[in-house]
Amino acid sequence: MKIAIGNDHAGTEYKLAIIGLLKSMDVALTNYGTDGTDSVDYPDFVHPVAKDVENGAVDYGIIICGSGNGASMTANKHQKVRSALCWSKEIVELARSHNDANILSLPARFISLPQALEMVKTFLNTAFEGGRHERRIEKMPCS
Repeated sequence: MKIAIGNDHAGTEYKLAIIGLLKSMDVALTNYGTDGTDSVDYPDFVHPVAKDVENGAVDYGIIICGSGNGASMTANKHQKVRSALCWSKEIVELARSHNDANILSLPARFISLPQALEMVKTFLNTAFEGGRHERRIEKMPCS
């Protein structure tokens, strides 16, 4: 499995912990995020993740900013991207199983680090159910 990760200054701590988790799972990783806490613009770090998902260079993306909203909105501008802003394990499960989300957007200022790590595990271990959900995905433009 290949994953691209990107973050702004609000998500650095979370990204570093997620990278540790992914490495322990032997996941191939591309890090596009900042490693610092100086203010940066999230689109600069989200577009590369979304491009990798869009062109199939990675299986999934993980993006992190303060609210998760800006990062998710940016990612969803790309064709074939279904970025889901998630704030609980249950939302992550539904985003994967019903919506076939291929990018997980995390709101660093609104979830704890243990929650974020659990959400990443859930994202990677939940399969898309297909069936009745497939026709809904097909109705999304450019998906």
